Amino acid sequence: MRDTFDRHGLELLDRDECLDLLSRSTFGRIGVTFGALPAVLPVNYRLVDEQIVFKTGHGTKLDAATCNSIVAFEVDDIDPMSHTGWSVMVTGEARKVTDAAELTALQAAQVPHWAQTDIEETVSVATTMVTGRRIGPP
Repeated sequence: MRDTFDRHGLELLDRDECLDLLSRSTFGRIGVTFGALPAVLPVNYRLVDEQIVFKTGHGTKLDAATCNSIVAFEVDDIDPMSHTGWSVMVTGEARKVTDAAELTALQAAQVPHWAQTDIEETVSVATTMVTGRRIGPP
């Protein structure tokens, strides 16, 4: 564990620890832009080969917003009673996965669905920038 803290007393997590926390979760929030306006949407996901992978309906706003765009992705686990928890933020390019071999490989990861649709796109977000913080008891 690192002993580096930010100016607010939050423990700064290194990339490996952030990726480990991302790999243990399946629910996050993606920040995208729709017509120059920000939006944050919930998604179920999996971390596969250091890529955040989720599914979205074909032709949806999320589908359009994540086509080769820079997005933010956030995952956290907070206990409001004990005032403890962690948060991981990823910034990277989102792309539609279209390669048949890659799609087949991702099926093995069993990427969960937020909302089931008949036609869906698989989206991958690069973990280009990863930051994380943990808050412990005072």
